[in-house]
Amino acid sequence: MEAYAVLETGGKQVLVKAGDTIEIEKLGTEPGQEVVLDTVCAVSDGTTLKVGAPYVEGASVTLAVDAVKRGEKVINFKMKRRKGERRKVGHRQQLTVATVKAIA
Repeated sequence: MEAYAVLETGGKQVLVKAGDTIEIEKLGTEPGQEVVLDTVCAVSDGTTLKVGAPYVEGASVTLAVDAVKRGEKVINFKMKRRKGERRKVGHRQQLTVATVKAIA
């Protein structure tokens, strides 16, 4: 079994392995830079699993930022029948596309 980690970013938890490409909520880094995230909830080296409460101390995940893009459009539509009340709002989340370089 290979090493993996569960990291928390953007209010969500993501399972990552070395070499994976992930889409997470926008980080404040430019494409081409590396970022180290230390909000690791669980980490495994292939044989043992360490689970944090809430984070594992000393564990980190290194990401290489590939691009920043906009996600899929989400439509929020609300209506009250027979009242003529309608509301339609669209939203596109900013996403960071990153490749996992190392899990430590």
